[in-house]
Amino acid sequence: MSRPKVTTLLAGAVVGVYLLVVAGATATVADAAAACGTWPLCAPTSTAALVGLTHRAIAALVGLLVVATAVVGWPEFERRVRAALALAIVLYPVQVVVGAAVATSAGETVPGVHLGVGMAIFAALTLALAWQLEAETGSDDMPTERPEPDLPDEPAGDLPTFDSPLARLQATASAYFRLMKPRLMWLLALVAAAGMALASGPGLAIDTVVYTLGGGVLAIGASGTFNHVLERDIDRKMKRTSDRPLATELVPVRNAVAFGLALAALALVAFLQVNVLAAALGLGAIVFYSVVYTLVLKPNTVQNTVIGGAAGALPALIGWAAVTGDIGLPGVVLAGVIFLWTPAHFYNLALAYKDDYARGGFPMMPVVRGETVTRKHILWYLAATLAAAGALVALTNLGELFAVTTVLFGAVFLWAVVRLHHEQTTDAAFRAFHASNAYLGMLLLAVVVDSLAL
Repeated sequence: MSRPKVTTLLAGAVVGVYLLVVAGATATVADAAAACGTWPLCAPTSTAALVGLTHRAIAALVGLLVVATAVVGWPEFERRVRAALALAIVLYPVQVVVGAAVATSAGETVPGVHLGVGMAIFAALTLALAWQLEAETGSDDMPTERPEPDLPDEPAGDLPTFDSPLARLQATASAYFRLMKPRLMWLLALVAAAGMALASGPGLAIDTVVYTLGGGVLAIGASGTFNHVLERDIDRKMKRTSDRPLATELVPVRNAVAFGLALAALALVAFLQVNVLAAALGLGAIVFYSVVYTLVLKPNTVQNTVIGGAAGALPALIGWAAVTGDIGLPGVVLAGVIFLWTPAHFYNLALAYKDDYARGGFPMMPVVRGETVTRKHILWYLAATLAAAGALVALTNLGELFAVTTVLFGAVFLWAVVRLHHEQTTDAAFRAFHASNAYLGMLLLAVVVDSLAL
């Protein structure tokens, strides 16, 4: 399905306003208003003044783009899209006036109002884009009742056999490694690293890094192992999980439980080398993922992915607490970025494996609410993630690298999500899934580099 011109314009306007918001937050951090204290122009006598002038130039260009979008698309837009777009157009001159006040006033309240109005324009345009995509690509796929799994009594297929003791040893070692869900480790370890770097700046101690990341890897391994144990029967029913070590009985349940407990104990020992708060948060992460998410949320509520995002957000707090011994606002906002990103990320996988999740009896969003609703929620949570990343710029000293990264890779993520709306294929869902990984991975790397370089 081809993408209409008005949708491309709307998506461009969303990215443009987000660029404007992030550039404005970066300009505030750089104290560009003081360096460029006249409006609309000032003498480009410093880097900060150039930042301020660039921000104003972007504002002018983006304003023209928003107006062009309204002019071109107004005849095609339905009523609610027009209303959201009209709100953005009404707020835009307000944003310009507030921006002029920021440049000419020394007040501390005005920059906050400026950022708030910018976020409101971004939200209005995002709603317009979501509703326009729904009007263009929405299907009549009907939600279903909560699925009930038809679980087998025996493992799927034949039990594994081995030609030699060495082959069995290698397979067993690989199985225990797989129990730890290593694919999750790199990203969650990077979340913790970003939390540590954000809290410490250039003075980050090596022993803190080693104990925190070591404890994090062990905690992730323990959580993954317990998840394998608790879902082994359902794993046998789902194609993508039927070859897991416990589903095939390559690893006995008793051994897996002992392995998980050992990993959890070692994780707590590592965290305690840092401080008690980091250890408490680490234990909370293990319990939340293993018990609350796996046993309570995942099989019982369509909001499992949303609420379960707390498990992925906790490493940000662990990283911050490992350095400071407390929980600070920037750490909470970083955790919020991860929390909001999780549905925008995982709903793509839920779309790709919709039938598999239905066989497993999991009430995932596309299974019980339909694919149209799921795609719309992906866009909403993506926008919320971008907004949280923008707030992180305003609250910290993160610089141009972080700003460029969130805008550039956020635009790529948005492009993949818009394509998903129009193509509605498994390949498109995986494309958006990988784009979400790229966005968060690069964003966290930017946090680490920007923080340690300050």
